[in-house]
Amino acid sequence: MIQLINVVRSFDGQRVLDGINLTIPRGKITVIIGKSGVGKSVLLKHLVGLLKPDQGQIIIDGVDLTRLTGRALQDFRQKFGVLFQGGALFDSLTVFENVAFPLREKTRLPEAEIIRRTRERLAQVNLTQDMEHKFPDELSGGMKKRVALARALIQEPEILLFDEPVSGLDPPMTNTVFHLIAKTHQQLGYTGVVVSHDIPAVFQVADYVAMLHRGKIIAWGTVPEFQAHPDPVVQGFLQGEVNFLEA
Repeated sequence: MIQLINVVRSFDGQRVLDGINLTIPRGKITVIIGKSGVGKSVLLKHLVGLLKPDQGQIIIDGVDLTRLTGRALQDFRQKFGVLFQGGALFDSLTVFENVAFPLREKTRLPEAEIIRRTRERLAQVNLTQDMEHKFPDELSGGMKKRVALARALIQEPEILLFDEPVSGLDPPMTNTVFHLIAKTHQQLGYTGVVVSHDIPAVFQVADYVAMLHRGKIIAWGTVPEFQAHPDPVVQGFLQGEVNFLEA
């Protein structure tokens, strides 16, 4: 569904993406791993057109995203849902209004249908109706992630991007959020792209894993293939070794 071809992007003369080549299959979850600060979030922003590469192509459903501008780009983004690293909930809106927000802003659905869809998504992430009227500052970190996931799913996107979806969560809640991602993917069949450095927990949602290191994808494959990859940088990362950063 998504193909990155020789994608290059520099900031202040430093190449963050140095010729990225990656295929992301339709209907599967591809996890992109790597140490913090390696450029995973930068890569994610290119997939939704928030950043444009200095060179290279990003082909999505046969369309080169790098050539789209203005209204054409805005329309194309309707394919995407995004779960931001911090959740990005609106502090002044309730849980219900946060999740319903995209429907109110981007559609002309009747109120009854907005209510039905919003409650359906909240139930899908195991949030009951008694949570609807709470505000973000009344929620735990895990609850905020669930609300953010429900909002990302509200328009039934074809592609869902997850930027460090369990950042700041303890291990039990990390597993809960990854379980919800796996469950919603099974139910809705979207193409998922997850950027994370949470090893090995993130493998429970992955169909494919790619590793970003020094601006390049150095390994890609199914979870078993990735875990058996002979590259010492990959094995060092999997084993939590500090020395791999110099490899």
